[in-house]
Amino acid sequence: MSTNPTAEQIERIVADSQHLTGEVVMGNLLKFKTRADGDAGGSGRESYARYGELAVRKVTERGGKVLWMGVPDQVFIGDEAANDWDAVILVAYPSRQAFLDMVSDPEYRQGHGDREGGVERMALIAMTPAPGFAALGD
Repeated sequence: MSTNPTAEQIERIVADSQHLTGEVVMGNLLKFKTRADGDAGGSGRESYARYGELAVRKVTERGGKVLWMGVPDQVFIGDEAANDWDAVILVAYPSRQAFLDMVSDPEYRQGHGDREGGVERMALIAMTPAPGFAALGD
């Protein structure tokens, strides 16, 4: 399974960045490798943590923030296979363009070796606030 977007996925988010304005939250679903690939070694989780240090800095530089990170531990309703993720991370960006600027940053891209070396599979889902729903605390 790929840890990088397809050309079609890149084209769609670029097109969306031109007409969808405002905050975007990226939902990350992650399954780590037992042992990381690459020179730095360690577990897949450790490899991803190295990438995560750089990623959080780059997110923050663009006005974004990590909203939440946790471990799925129980499916209450639905497919039990949904429990087969090691981590869920929600990251907010002020816009899709801010996200695209970050993923184009050469320094950010250098950290991909640790991301790809540590992740067995992943899903990254762009989410826009739904009309009519208030944010927590509103």
